[in-house]
Amino acid sequence: MAAAIVYSVHAVAQGCAVCTKLAAGLDDKSAKGLNGGIVYLAFLPLMFIGSIGYIWWRRSRSAA
Repeated sequence: MAAAIVYSVHAVAQGCAVCTKLAAGLDDKSAKGLNGGIVYLAFLPLMFIGSIGYIWWRRSRSAA
């Protein structure tokens, strides 16, 4: 189990080097646009996970 987590984190972290090299070659306006795009793409999954966590927290709190 732990090996699967370690390898999955390593595989995901490889994308950061690509974004870093890409952003290093961009001007300030384009780099801000890249950062905005990353935030935009991350917003929906994070909201989905946060909503599930909030619902779980509320139900476990009311059951106790």
